[in-house]
Formats: sequence, C-alpha cells, structure tokens
Amino acid sequence: MQASFTESQKETIHRLFRSRRDVRQGFTGEEIPKETLEKILLAAHHAPSVGFMQPWNFIVLEDLEKRKKIHSLFQAAKKNERQHISAEKQELYDSLKLEGILESSINICVTCDRSRHGETGLGRSQQSNMDLFSTVCAVQNMWLAARAEDIGIGWVSIISAEALAKELNLPEYVEVVAYLCVGPVESFFEEPELEQLGWQERLDIQELIYFETWGQK
Repeated sequence: MQASFTESQKETIHRLFRSRRDVRQGFTGEEIPKETLEKILLAAHHAPSVGFMQPWNFIVLEDLEKRKKIHSLFQAAKKNERQHISAEKQELYDSLKLEGILESSINICVTCDRSRHGETGLGRSQQSNMDLFSTVCAVQNMWLAARAEDIGIGWVSIISAEALAKELNLPEYVEVVAYLCVGPVESFFEEPELEQLGWQERLDIQELIYFETWGQK
C-alpha cells in the first residue's frame, strides 16, 4: 500500500493542475536537459491505459529543416481554418500566436499504435477508441510533468493529421494524437492565454454538473 499524500503535497498537485498552460510563445530555444526530457517522457509512459495496452509512441523532432516542413503544414491548415472563423473574431484570430514549432527547443509527436495487442484487446470490444483516449492521458501526464519542470508545451491542432503522418512516415495502423512544441519559456501566463486575450471565458463548473441523468441539476 502506497503512503497517502500530505496536505502540502495535495496542494502542490492541485496548484500544478491550475498552473498548466498551453504555451505558444515565449520559448527561449534553450536545450532541454536530457534527464528532464526523460522525466517528462517517463511521466507520459506512466499514464493510465485501458487494458494496460500502452498504445503510445513519442517521435522527438530536433532537426530545424524537418520542423520547417511541419510549419508549412501548419500555415496551410491555418489558412483553411480561418475560413471557418466568424467574421467578428477574424481580426483577433489573426493576432493570435498559435504555435511555436520553430521557436521551441524540440517538437514531439505523440502517436497511437492501433494494432498494439490486437484489434480489440481488454476493454475495447465495446468502445474501440479507448486506445486513443488512453494516449490522450499520456499527453496530459507529459504536460503536467513539463510544467513541474518549468518546461512549456503547446499542442498544435491546426495541422492535417494525414499530412503529418505522411511527413513522419507513419504506418497505416499508427495515428497522430498530438503534435507538441516543447521547451523552456520566459514565463507562464497567470491564466490561460486565450482567456486573457478575450477569445473565450472559463465556463462555470456548476453549469456543467448534472446528477443521475442529463440536464438534471
């Protein structure tokens, strides 16, 4: 039986949850110490996974020329996404820094091997996407561990998964889950960046909780 957490440790954990940020700017470009990167990846590897399938892999990209190719995929995707942004928000959208692909120390692509342990495996016969959800848990672990080490992480979702898979030579049975910009930063925002810049306010938690059935408060 593992020991319980002290009150001080509990508060530190909850402070970590509140302090995690999606970082897009302010990367210093400094090298991440090898032991720090290993801690972050090991935290990801200790994420929960349905059926203990551990479906993740981590592709670390350091080469700048390779990242420039990825950046061009982002630019094409951003141009496409802009068409779906409401007219009143397009000016704000254009002002946002939405990635740090070239400025960060490294990029990490987190993938899900959908063939690992067979087509279904324990816990997937009724909900086949549990391998993808498990991989997202690994991303969250990585994010929290990085924040504890004062390393910023930004998730680049404005990018074609198909184009990215082709660029990284992924097998057909492996899917992109997250493309991350990772590295030391000048500072962390006190609040989520998109909240501070007026893109979206945090929702009231009391409005999101139901009891027994949908919509019942």
